[in-house]
Amino acid sequence: MSSPLAPTRPTRISLAVRDSSTMLRRNLLHARRYPSLTLNLLLTPVMLLLLFVYIFGDAMSAGLGGGANRSDYIAYLVPGLLLMTIGSTTIGTAVSVSTDMTEGIIARFRTMAIHRGSVLIGHVIGSVLQCVMSVVLVGAVAVAIGFRSTGATPLEWIAAFGLITLFALALTWIAVGMGLVSPSAEAASNNAMPLIFLPLISSTFVPLHSMPGWFQPIAEYQPFTPAIETLRGLLLGTPIGHNGWLAVAWCVGLAILGYFWSASKFNSDPK
Repeated sequence: MSSPLAPTRPTRISLAVRDSSTMLRRNLLHARRYPSLTLNLLLTPVMLLLLFVYIFGDAMSAGLGGGANRSDYIAYLVPGLLLMTIGSTTIGTAVSVSTDMTEGIIARFRTMAIHRGSVLIGHVIGSVLQCVMSVVLVGAVAVAIGFRSTGATPLEWIAAFGLITLFALALTWIAVGMGLVSPSAEAASNNAMPLIFLPLISSTFVPLHSMPGWFQPIAEYQPFTPAIETLRGLLLGTPIGHNGWLAVAWCVGLAILGYFWSASKFNSDPK
C-alpha cells in the first residue's frame, strides 16, 4: 500500500501542458532574440497602409461612392490590413517550423521524454500570440493616422478580438503544415506566400462590386473576404449578412484541416 505522502505521478494532460509551456517559452525567446523576421513581415502591411492612405487614398476612396474621402478610405482599409497582418506574420511560423525540422532539433526532441505534440502546440500558441501583438501594432499605426471605430459596443469589440484570434489560429495551423512539408526555410517562406497573396485579391482594398463580374465570386468566397467584411461590420457598423457564418466556417475548417495535416506529417516524418 502506498504512503499517502508519496508523490503522485503527473497525468498525461499535466505533462502535455508542462511540455507545451516549455516549447512556448522556447519559441517566444527565439522571437525575442531574433526579431528581424517578425519586423520584416510587419513592414508589408504597414507600408501598404501608408501607401494606400497617403498616395492612393483620394483616388481609391472614389470607388466607395457617396463622395467618400481619405478618412472614409482609412476606415474601409484598416480591417482588411489587420487580417493581412495575420497572414504575413504566420509566414514566420512556417519558416520557424521548417528550420526546426531541417536543423535536427526535432530529432533531438524525439529522443527526450517529452509530450510529442508539445512541439507543434508551442509553435501554434506562440504564433497566435505574435499575430495578436502584430495586429495591435498595426492597429496603433492606423489609429495614429486617423482610423476610428464608429460606435462599436464592448460586445462587438470582444467579438472582433475573438474573430482575429480564431483567424490567427486557423492560418497558423496551415502555416505549420507548410513548414513541415518544406525542405528548407526558404522554401517554407515561398510556400506560405499565398497567405499574403490572398488578401490582395479580396475586398481589402476595393469593394467587391468594383471588380469584374467574373472575378467577384473568387474574391467573395475565399477565406479573407468573409472575415474582412465581418470585422468591418463589428468595428464600423456595416452590414455583415452571411459573412459572419462564412468567416467562422472558414476558420474552423482551415484550423481542422491544418491540424490533421500537421499532425499527420509530424508523426510520419522520419527526421
